[in-house]
Amino acid sequence: MPATLAQLLARPELGLRLLTPSARDALDRPILWAHSSELADPTPFLGEGQVLLVTGTPDDVDPYVTRLVEHGIAGLGFGTEVVRDGTPDALVEACIRRGLPLFEVPYRTPFIAIARFIADRVAADAYARSTWALRASRAISLAALRPDALGSALAELARQLGRPVVLLGATSAVDRVHPAHALGADARAALSTAAEALLHPRRRAGSTVQLADEQFALQTIGAAGRLRGVLAVGGDTLDQAAQQVVTSVVALAGLALEQTRATDAARARLRTACWRALLAGDHVAAAAIAEPVIGDLPGGPARVVLARGAGVEAAAEWLDLHPSTFYARDGDDLIVLAAAAPGARGSAVELATNLASRFDLRAGVSAPAALDALPRAFDQATASRDRATAEAPVSTFDDLAGGGMLALLQTDDARTVAAASLSALTDDPTLLATLRTWLDHNGVYDAAARELGIHRHTLRARVADAERLLGRDLTPFAARADLYAALQLIP
Repeated sequence: MPATLAQLLARPELGLRLLTPSARDALDRPILWAHSSELADPTPFLGEGQVLLVTGTPDDVDPYVTRLVEHGIAGLGFGTEVVRDGTPDALVEACIRRGLPLFEVPYRTPFIAIARFIADRVAADAYARSTWALRASRAISLAALRPDALGSALAELARQLGRPVVLLGATSAVDRVHPAHALGADARAALSTAAEALLHPRRRAGSTVQLADEQFALQTIGAAGRLRGVLAVGGDTLDQAAQQVVTSVVALAGLALEQTRATDAARARLRTACWRALLAGDHVAAAAIAEPVIGDLPGGPARVVLARGAGVEAAAEWLDLHPSTFYARDGDDLIVLAAAAPGARGSAVELATNLASRFDLRAGVSAPAALDALPRAFDQATASRDRATAEAPVSTFDDLAGGGMLALLQTDDARTVAAASLSALTDDPTLLATLRTWLDHNGVYDAAARELGIHRHTLRARVADAERLLGRDLTPFAARADLYAALQLIP
């Protein structure tokens, strides 16, 4: 530990004398350095936790002492017999009022002797911490040679720091805790929430979270874009030596977790092969592929959830830790088969919504289908996914089909074509409204004219004007249907 004021006062060769009745915690406060200055306000040149040595003080000592206390000065030493004999009573009284430890330095003791004692203790403390860091790193490296390399390394880290250490996985769930009973349920939930906030942007980051009775420092594990988890260390702020040891363990944990990627990649390829076999109708081959590695495939009706986006890889990792559903990646697509009872869609939509919100995806959900009808369900999910937007990232085929054929036209391309085909009419909003009313009445002039409040011959004339401007005959049903669809796509 660095020097304290109590240790400084205890050195007989220095001959220092405490002039203020200070509390024990004030005397045991670490001193980071000693500095001498005769300025009326030396605080701009001082740091918190330092000792100030002076031979004189301003006439108005109360503001002077107040500035030192507010700046975090650990103690004040007054050198006697240089400018005057003894320490000014006003300075002693001001230090007592403000709780600043004040000690007297005899003439025979040079200020540099005090500074040297403190500097030697700072250097010794730095050497001791560096030595500890080397010993701790060696112990952690040896622990990593055991069968459970990651768990043993984390347990040794907790022992060396004397603090709880928590590993949270890629889904922000608590994976390991050392010591085993260091966290309660509330603390686990709070750490998981804080870890999820770090993992969601998929960038390397760190933060702190204050729990009910302890603070935790959190650091992501893994490279940007494929974070593997979060390491949380309890306790107050770590010094440089402890942070060095934690950083080495973060790197070790990242390496250990990264080594599983080869296995994960092989399993991902098996999932892709299983999905393609299902899509091709070869259920026997799909079951043979899935059984030894993935498990049983859905037996009843299932909904296909099809998702795409920047977070597909992270979403697949999250699904791997929730094995209740079959999933696979095929190119840029993430496919999930969510079991569905006839007529029910809640679980599939909830899963798609969860994936979309967690990993910034666009997802489509098919209608329920048996395994032999997966190609049709896949097409339904594709059509639904293509209509998902940033505002509504999950689209379902149930809703799409409920909107009829015109709902399929709600695309940017269709709106562009509609605006172009009706461009000749856009200068006359009244004519557009007239055509809408006429088509809403199935092209019956009398009924449409009554609603518009005009004569039927006037309505016929307006429709004729529209035909002339559009360059097309609106008598055939196909022409009217095309016009009606275009009118539904423009504001």
